Amino acid sequence: MELLLLSNSTAFGRKYLEHALEPISEALGGTKEVLFVPFALADHDGYTSEAAEALAPLGVKVRGAHTGNSVDLVKDAEAIFIGGGNSFRLLKALHAQGLVPVIRDRIRGGVPYMGSSAGTNMACPTLRTTNDMPIVQPTTFDALSLVPFQINPHYVERSPDSTHMGETRSKRLEEFLEENDVPVVAMREGTWLRRSADRLALGGSEAGGVLFRRGSSPVQLRRNADLSDLLEVPARFDL
Repeated sequence: MELLLLSNSTAFGRKYLEHALEPISEALGGTKEVLFVPFALADHDGYTSEAAEALAPLGVKVRGAHTGNSVDLVKDAEAIFIGGGNSFRLLKALHAQGLVPVIRDRIRGGVPYMGSSAGTNMACPTLRTTNDMPIVQPTTFDALSLVPFQINPHYVERSPDSTHMGETRSKRLEEFLEENDVPVVAMREGTWLRRSADRLALGGSEAGGVLFRRGSSPVQLRRNADLSDLLEVPARFDL
């Protein structure tokens, strides 16, 4: 499989996808047209236009998955890009349109896949480590399972001088691990995961990320960390 999983699609002071054009070009590997899945946002036309404008400098055309029979479009796609937004709305749409098994089969068959934020969540076995509000109810939390571990995009830690007493992101991930035995890669802004066949690495910003495992202390991940071993770790849910 060829995967590029972005924590975020827009970096501070940069245009949509501008901070990641180089890894996007590498991941697409000469692909001339990308099927964009805009279902995480309500404005499908506007979102698709934004993706098309962002990828134009790479000479890549963009077609929206909403512009025809979505299953047929996925079956014919050279590459697939699922954009960010609300991951509950996104997953509900993917299941409602019968896209989950079709996308999974295409990607496992070698079609390049790119996700950002909610689209990155979709690459996991389940939705459970998203940050989003459940504004709709999917029929199931089961996602694409393109990787066997979980991801938490947009990972942030509470500032030491903060007086906020609510749950931190790390606390929520620890609660997830109390019920499930699945590694979680928490990705800070500006980072991405790049999978090529059986190799997996963390790229992007120097900020890196954090690896959470059940029964272990969180491990800080540096840029270019080799995470290939996570592709072989079994996932156990609802313990």
